[in-house]
Amino acid sequence: MSEHPAPRQASQPDSARAGKKAADQVRVGRLTKAHGLKGALKIELYTDDPDRRFTPGSTFTLQVPTSSPWHGKTLELVELRWYNGSPVGFFVGVGDRTAAETLVKAILWVDQDPSQLPEEQDAWYDYQLVGLRALRDGVEVGRVARVEHFPAQDLLVISTGGDDSTEVLVPFVAAIVPAVDIAAGTVTLTPPAGLFEELPDTDPEPEAPPASDLAVEPDDRPASHE
Repeated sequence: MSEHPAPRQASQPDSARAGKKAADQVRVGRLTKAHGLKGALKIELYTDDPDRRFTPGSTFTLQVPTSSPWHGKTLELVELRWYNGSPVGFFVGVGDRTAAETLVKAILWVDQDPSQLPEEQDAWYDYQLVGLRALRDGVEVGRVARVEHFPAQDLLVISTGGDDSTEVLVPFVAAIVPAVDIAAGTVTLTPPAGLFEELPDTDPEPEAPPASDLAVEPDDRPASHE
């Protein structure tokens, strides 16, 4: 799913999103750079449906550092235009390039009905996956801590729990995660050997040769000192 809801991480507290709960919003874009002199900003889209998410009047919660003048504020879209195939947004209160540059790297969030599922089959919002119990052969091996998104594929980060809790990165593909049951609160894993445990060393240590094999055989030639 291209719209990424808020991962539940300590590094992204709810206050950075103006007090919204993580399950209430999804991430739809990031402002990458100022465009022109009239306050426009290029947008990296995290949604497959920009026509719905970026309509005039749409309001976004901003994820920015606490030191930013935009911290705790929202941003209203005036218009979304396309330049050379790239989306560019114009926003209320951002009238020149100087103002636009203060918003570079800001992440845009919108309200999302927690009960609404993605339209695509076999797709889930992050907040629907976070917290699910991870089962392997019917045995719980951890819980989904968060979802990491990469160009090639998404990864489920499984926290194994316990005093020596570790995080295991599981490719979110059908071959390894064949079942997601939101109602039951579980994901079923069929990971390859070695993903959750260390494999035994299959190459045995070479045995030392017997001491007798190391003995120097006597030579019937007299030693010479040349």
